[in-house]
This record gives sequence, structure tokens and C-alpha cells, in this order.
Amino acid sequence: MALIALAAMTLSSCRNEGGKNISQGEIHYEISYVGNFAFPTDVLPKSLVVSFKKNKILFEMTGYGKSGIVNLANPEIDVYDTYYSFFSLKKYYASKPGEKFPGFSAMDDMKLTKTSKTAVICGYDCKNAEVRIPGSDNVYNIWYTDEIKVDNPNAATPFNNIDGVLLSFFFKMGSSELHFNCESVFSKEIPDELFERRTEFDRVTKTDIVKFMNRMLDTVGS
Repeated sequence: MALIALAAMTLSSCRNEGGKNISQGEIHYEISYVGNFAFPTDVLPKSLVVSFKKNKILFEMTGYGKSGIVNLANPEIDVYDTYYSFFSLKKYYASKPGEKFPGFSAMDDMKLTKTSKTAVICGYDCKNAEVRIPGSDNVYNIWYTDEIKVDNPNAATPFNNIDGVLLSFFFKMGSSELHFNCESVFSKEIPDELFERRTEFDRVTKTDIVKFMNRMLDTVGS
């Protein structure tokens, strides 16, 4: 029943203006929050926008006053950056190739099991995987498709073993969770400049960027 409900919900509420097998465009996700946060959730980012072009991908989660967190993966120039902004405060951390973006230590040692379940989300045929986090009895379902053509779309994320674009997934950061569900997919030309390093941010250590992120999300141990 849960699978049927998911398929019905996504078919009725999701916009697909891209078509299948596109190699550049945008995916928009709705964000829901589980846990205690430093700010009321109504001022936290309401959406995640993912821009992609072949093997380059940009995750932008920004809210009030353009504050938020941005992750950039551009394998062509070995850039795997995390940007944190809070009004005039602008900091970034440059991960090394093969290193996960900071903030996801709560997902270390998670167990991911691919299943035979399928669903249609935004017109895309999706596969399923179940995720279990050490110390939790919860079983999380994530859904992904190979009908959007991004090379290695989950590089530097906890889901780097998933060989498809995630359309319904979650991130656990400390004791809190962020859940993402696809709302729309657009085919559009994305300029290469979008995937270049942002020069207006000051470079900091991984420890520092995690502290900044924790202040926004009120998480522990990321």
C-alpha cells in the first residue's frame, strides 16, 4: 500500500518538463525536517535545487536572506566544495577527490540494501534501496532513476554507491534529518561557469565548516 501511495502522490504532484535521458537541467525538491533545529523550520530552506550537466552537479539549499548550504562536484577540475552562507558570512571547505562532503558523519557505516521495489516518480522509472543507520531501528527508503543521464551523480555524498539520480532521499546530519522529494524536473542549458569555484567565499577547515552548518541545523557530531 505504501508503494502505491507513493506512486500516486508523485504522479499527481510532480512536474516533468525535461523528458527522459536528459544530460543537463535542474531538479527541484521539497524539503521536510525531522528533529530539533536552531531556527524555526519555516525560515529554513524550503527547497533544494540540483543543477547538472553530464558529470558536474550542484546542490543548492538556500533560504531566507540567501542563507544556506551549497555542495559542488566538478570532477573535470577536481572541485568538491561545500559552501556555507549566512547573510554576509561566506565560508567554504574544499574536499579532496574521493572524500565525502562534510556534515554526514551520522551516516558513516550505514547499511544500504537494493530491493526489487519500483515506482514512477515525475514520469521516471525508479528503483529502491533501503537504508539502515547504526544505532537506529528506522528503515529509510530512497528512490533513484537511471533515466536522467548524470555521470556518477552521487559522488562525495553518502549515497555514492547508488548508480542513479536520487528523486526521493534523506540526509541525516547529527541528530536531525532532512528529507527530499522531487517536485519538478526541467531540461535546460546550464552554463559551465555555474560549476566553477566561488571566489567570494573564504576557505576554512572541515572542522570549521561543520561548526557553521551545525549552528544552522542544531546538529551534534557531524
